[in-house]
Amino acid sequence: MAARFALCVHVARAVTRTSTRVLGQGHARSLSSDTERTLVAVKPDGVQRRLIGEVIKRFEQRGFRLVGLKMLQASDKLLAQHYVSLQRKPFYSSLLYYMTSGPIVAMVWEGHNVVRSSRMLVGNTDPAEAAPGTIRGDFSVHISRNVVHASDSVEGAEREISLWFHRSELIDWEGWDHKNIYHL
Repeated sequence: MAARFALCVHVARAVTRTSTRVLGQGHARSLSSDTERTLVAVKPDGVQRRLIGEVIKRFEQRGFRLVGLKMLQASDKLLAQHYVSLQRKPFYSSLLYYMTSGPIVAMVWEGHNVVRSSRMLVGNTDPAEAAPGTIRGDFSVHISRNVVHASDSVEGAEREISLWFHRSELIDWEGWDHKNIYHL
């Protein structure tokens, strides 16, 4: 009876940890319930200043997994959907002009608390208030040229990822070090 109870507890824990299913390239893989995805985008000034590799490096060093990556020239339609909450702000038209001024590198990162951690890695929107060691603290020169975007919430990340990426563009893979990093 004790063995049967232990098995039930083990199965219940496994179901709880793998409540989220993600489909990859022909393979289904379970993600633990605390694994998130977030959108990070190197903005035109970051691309022009050749900071793409630095941004990727910092996320990789943190232990996050890159599951989507593309360079694109964002359309007005995409940006209007992305920045829908800012449409009534006085800087909205200059924001669209800036975001269409050059290519953007959009990425989807996956990991434990990746949304909150990304915001910390990126730093405050205003580079004058961004801490040294953050991407914006180290590389931004002005609030309107702050190098990188990172989703601000799990819900926002889900919405933004669906705008910037088709599901088929996201690749599920598990690194050899995943279990060591996450102690699964």
